[in-house]
Amino acid sequence: MDLTAHVFLIDQLADWEVGHLLAELATGRFTGQPITVVPVAESLAPVPTIGGMHWLPAATLDTLRPADSDLLILPGGEGWQPDREGAVMRVAADFLAAGVPVAAICGATEALARAGLLDARPHTSAAREALEATGYAGGEHYVDERAVAADGLVTAGPQSPVQFARATLGMLGLMPEPKLAAYEAVFHRADPAGYAELLDA
Repeated sequence: MDLTAHVFLIDQLADWEVGHLLAELATGRFTGQPITVVPVAESLAPVPTIGGMHWLPAATLDTLRPADSDLLILPGGEGWQPDREGAVMRVAADFLAAGVPVAAICGATEALARAGLLDARPHTSAAREALEATGYAGGEHYVDERAVAADGLVTAGPQSPVQFARATLGMLGLMPEPKLAAYEAVFHRADPAGYAELLDA
């Protein structure tokens, strides 16, 4: 079955936070199933990243529907601001309500908190204090882990791009647990022993 993931391009996107995930989705090198990755933004204008790149959207946010997607990725970035994130948070809410997974990292988790989308779901972020500063009501559901996957939502802090990728690939069912563990061993701990498991078709 062909799958499609949409990645929202926030202004001054944190390139490194989604690099591992996008590479595994697009290539399928360890999953055996490449996925179409569609960059989405509020307009079709190039979106600058913190790393000095300009990413080109292929679609606009107002055309995105949960029925047309299998995953919404929300990268971190400097553009997550309360006065600018309303439209994409409404889309994220629609995805979650429709049972389509959402994966958010770093500043995107703070936007989810401000939107009330973490109030009743297990989640994590850069630190508990980062979310508390938003005034959200989900503190009792905060989990002190690098990445959390629960109720159709993956969350992670900026220091955990590998765990973010692992949790998202796991939520999509693209890798069995032994291969997910090997992925983290190789790309987080530089443990070459994991390669045999990763490359085992």
